[in-house]
Amino acid sequence: MKAEISVKLARCKGCGICAAFCPKSVLAIDELGKVVVAKPEECIGCGQCELRCPDYAIFVDKVAEKGGAA
Repeated sequence: MKAEISVKLARCKGCGICAAFCPKSVLAIDELGKVVVAKPEECIGCGQCELRCPDYAIFVDKVAEKGGAA
């Protein structure tokens, strides 16, 4: 299962908790101190970033992979 991460930058205070708890290092903090999805293809959809964000700035949506068995 793939996942898409969306970020509401207006809510992000740049605490870095999401990036610290991401097991695949998908998230990073940019030079402006905001979270960025640095490696979206690595996301496993665990949701740790969404669960731990104190500002409700990150959302993980699971997406069915194309070409899967029917």
